[in-house]
Amino acid sequence: MTEFRYDTQLLIEGQDLDEDVISEYFTEHFKGDCLLAVGDDELIKIHFHTNEPWKVLEYCASLGEIYDIVVEDMDRQSRGLQG
Repeated sequence: MTEFRYDTQLLIEGQDLDEDVISEYFTEHFKGDCLLAVGDDELIKIHFHTNEPWKVLEYCASLGEIYDIVVEDMDRQSRGLQG
């Protein structure tokens, strides 16, 4: 089993978004790895492995509109099951 079970990906659309501020918040508040937060001040793509994807979604929704949300269960995938 992987240490962090859920591969969480989404887009955040908003105003005055800052990928550095978002990355820092993730590092300080969420347990996980493989963080990617890239984009500009209106659109940020998030990729993060965590055991608590709902917390990630809640935080990101507080920043703007979230969409193209994908949460995959990497543990199930590693066992050859639908993620």
